[in-house]
Amino acid sequence: MPKDKIIAFIDFFYPPFSKWMPEQTFRYAVCGGSNTVLGLFIYFISYQYIFEKENFDFGFFAFKPHIASLFVSFCINFIVGFLLMKFVVFVDSNLRGRIQLVRYFLSFSFNLVLNYLCLKLLVEVFFMNAILSQFITTCIVVTISYLSQKHFSFRTRKGTGY
Repeated sequence: MPKDKIIAFIDFFYPPFSKWMPEQTFRYAVCGGSNTVLGLFIYFISYQYIFEKENFDFGFFAFKPHIASLFVSFCINFIVGFLLMKFVVFVDSNLRGRIQLVRYFLSFSFNLVLNYLCLKLLVEVFFMNAILSQFITTCIVVTISYLSQKHFSFRTRKGTGY
């Protein structure tokens, strides 16, 4: 099964880090880091080549290229991130899958809004480079994301999931 291979691959590299962090934190760092790199890559490709640094006009609303790229990146990251968190990182969570999905969506949505606001602030108020701004924003969001996923989306409770 693919999840078992992913877990075995990640756990192969865990022993040198076992003195500094629990296995779950290491798995989160690897999975979250990989998903973050994927997101930054998708953001870069979207910004540079799909939207070509131009506004994206829906006809009734136009997105600035850095915001349109953010939404493309987050759509892909949502799916990949949920699957990695559910099946690789937080495998001990006994919450039902649909509850995890709803909670992950809420956490993810909060992170999206936070990312959006930070990106708008850095790019449109402080006139920073869009790619650098997304990188800085990602560092902030990743920290908040880990805490919300560990303690909300995929928490483990005694008894059955609800």
